[in-house]
Amino acid sequence: MAEKVENGNFVQVHYTGTFDDNTVFDSSDGKDPLEVLAGNGMLIKGFDEALIGMKDGDKKEITVEAKDAYGEPNEMLVQKIPRKELSPEITPEVGMVLGVKAPTGQVFPATIKEVNDDEILLDANHPLAGKTLHFKLELISHREPTSEDLAKFAPPPSSCGCGDGSCGSDEGESCGDSCNHDHSHE
Repeated sequence: MAEKVENGNFVQVHYTGTFDDNTVFDSSDGKDPLEVLAGNGMLIKGFDEALIGMKDGDKKEITVEAKDAYGEPNEMLVQKIPRKELSPEITPEVGMVLGVKAPTGQVFPATIKEVNDDEILLDANHPLAGKTLHFKLELISHREPTSEDLAKFAPPPSSCGCGDGSCGSDEGESCGDSCNHDHSHE
């Protein structure tokens, strides 16, 4: 096995993710390390690329710009809907997350940004879109993946509906090229 992480290796990594103001938005601290196949597009691009070349025990701090994380916010994903379209048992509040059904049939999370008597402003952008992210990484171990690893991390069939633009990809692109779904916690 190679001394350094190569594309496709099974890796275990501890991480802490922070914003520019050092606020922690995610961490494996106090939990099991994140397990993933390196370089397979399962993580945001900047995090994934940072794993390649690390050795067991290495620590690294990286900064991932929005374009290599969750992308820039897309104004097309911010929409006003009539309040009456909500089920009567839902009392909308700013910050509440609702499932919104796309024309493809997929359901995407959307955060309520504004509420008034007539309308609700929904934002289906990823909550981390447009943000620069900072990570402290510590590589615990890496190895060639087993058949069990490969089966565990195989994407479910049509998990993103990619190629139809529903996940931010262009026609004909595969999920790994530009899927906007958050695969970092899988």
